Amino acid sequence: MHREDVEFAVEGGVTLRGWLFVPEGEPPHPAITMAHGFAGVKEHGLKRFAAAFAAAGFVVLVHDHRGFGASGGTPRSDVDPWVQIADWRRAISFLESQPMVDESRIGLWGTSYAGGHAIVLGATDRRLRAVVAQVPTISGYQQSLRRVAPDLVPALEAAFADDERRQFHGAPPATQAVVSADPSIAAAYRAPDAVAFYTQPVPEGAWENAVTLRSSRAARMYEPGTWIPRVSPTPLLMIVGLHDTITVSDLALAAYERALQPKRLLTIDGGHFEPYLARFDEAGGAAIAWFREHLTAENL
Repeated sequence: MHREDVEFAVEGGVTLRGWLFVPEGEPPHPAITMAHGFAGVKEHGLKRFAAAFAAAGFVVLVHDHRGFGASGGTPRSDVDPWVQIADWRRAISFLESQPMVDESRIGLWGTSYAGGHAIVLGATDRRLRAVVAQVPTISGYQQSLRRVAPDLVPALEAAFADDERRQFHGAPPATQAVVSADPSIAAAYRAPDAVAFYTQPVPEGAWENAVTLRSSRAARMYEPGTWIPRVSPTPLLMIVGLHDTITVSDLALAAYERALQPKRLLTIDGGHFEPYLARFDEAGGAAIAWFREHLTAENL
């Protein structure tokens, strides 16, 4: 296989950039489109999955969301789930346009926050023939109830309101750290495994430990689990960490029960980030098997 840098335009004149992995063998190939989670970049563990998928015979597109990594867009470090979903539809169209891709055999893989996007896109874009949602966001509100102590909620809501007033008067969106173990620093995540994952070594300039405050408000409003019954008849594989405190295990398991067939569940004995790390072979292998089952020509 080989990897090339690619770019394509999305709404608003923004350019998204990413990697295109092309496997050996005669085209056309089935294809997979991938994207990173909340306030991350493609260098946060996605290359390993993409390389494995390409080695299994799939063309793979991995893009940075607008405002992050190599992609354009302002304000930087701003997460709007619905804008990211709209951009991802353009990524699907870009993948369809590639001459080495069989446009009738495209799957989507999303992880964490983008795992929630995978559910929404699986429910609303019938160009997709298979979906993998790894440790997906199910309910932003319910997740926030687990992760934000009740006594801290009034201050958080006051910060949201102050940010809105400042933007009305022309100020840029307020920012906070994505991760910090220091309680004196405002941050989206404080869990030790999140701090370790986000601050892993990445190429210089690829990622900044910053995200807009309003991204947290948007996350608390985001409910991709409501779409899960509508993914059917598109085949859905969910990968859930049994000790996930980020997107929260019981929310994902309950959502899987609401999904209709065809579906499959893989549970990982670990936390939110284990599928990228110690449990990569399980998570990656299950995704490859799912895509092979549903993107091979004889199964269409």
